[in-house]
Amino acid sequence: MKVLSLEFFKLRRKWIFVMITLFLGAEILWTFISVGMSIARHPDSTGWEALLVTLASMNGLFFPIISAIVVSRICDMEHKGSTWKLLIPASVKLKDIYAAKYVCACILMLYAVVLQVIAITIFGITNSFSSPVPLSWLLQFIVGTMFTNMTILALQQWVSLSVKNQAFALCLGMLGGFIGMTADLFPTVISRIFIWSYYTKLCPVTYHYINNSAKYITQHLRLGTLTVVFLTGIIFYIAGNLQVSRQEM
Repeated sequence: MKVLSLEFFKLRRKWIFVMITLFLGAEILWTFISVGMSIARHPDSTGWEALLVTLASMNGLFFPIISAIVVSRICDMEHKGSTWKLLIPASVKLKDIYAAKYVCACILMLYAVVLQVIAITIFGITNSFSSPVPLSWLLQFIVGTMFTNMTILALQQWVSLSVKNQAFALCLGMLGGFIGMTADLFPTVISRIFIWSYYTKLCPVTYHYINNSAKYITQHLRLGTLTVVFLTGIIFYIAGNLQVSRQEM
């Protein structure tokens, strides 16, 4: 807990919460404008479904980039200050620091997901959606989004701590955003390979185009898919931890 607190202490002047909020504000505003226009043109359309599908799709673009920036900001301090050498004689294990940085990044991304859910709820209530707030869908949205976030964070932390030049990690995040945004256009067999595509796969609502119109379909969290995402994250985390522990300081 002390190591985790130290990570947040080192971020006190990085304005990272402000950065996350601004990025998230742009994404939510873009989503709400899009959904608002759709509801205005088709008043009988189902609001919650359209809102969740659109936001999950936008997450495929924004969250990989936000994750890359968050992890880069957390890890870049050690590279610039060469603090790894200072930590060796201290009674702090590298694996504990690695875990603290990962948990810190996960908490920051959980903050972003919770803000999204609050925004979804407020938008639905103020626009008088016909059905009540779908709590089970929102819970499933949080779980699916966070599982995907945690796996991407593990990959980004591995890269950010292994390569000093953070431009490489940020480029990976932008590439992930592009793949996440366009993954639904790929054949299913190919899209499953990319972890950035799971924001929409784990969303409680999806859609299919039938006769030039979108039909929304609810879907439950699949244990097999969650297991694949979880195991992928563990592999990224362990590989990154071993890489950092063995590299020369």
